[in-house]
Amino acid sequence: MKADRNILQLKYCGVIETFAEMVNLPLRDCLDKFYKSDIYIEMRDGISDMHCRSDKYLAEDLMREFNIVI
Repeated sequence: MKADRNILQLKYCGVIETFAEMVNLPLRDCLDKFYKSDIYIEMRDGISDMHCRSDKYLAEDLMREFNIVI
């Protein structure tokens, strides 16, 4: 079962904001990275229950996906 579109939009915002705080990049850059990520595709297409994970967990996954070390 796919998550509601509104819930997903709120989740995307939370993940992007958390990611920006963690890597100290502008929101615009983080937004661009997020929408090009595998995580976004999995959430959007309902491949897995990624939307059930915390924003911090997903932001850390983005860091791994883009090889960002802090």
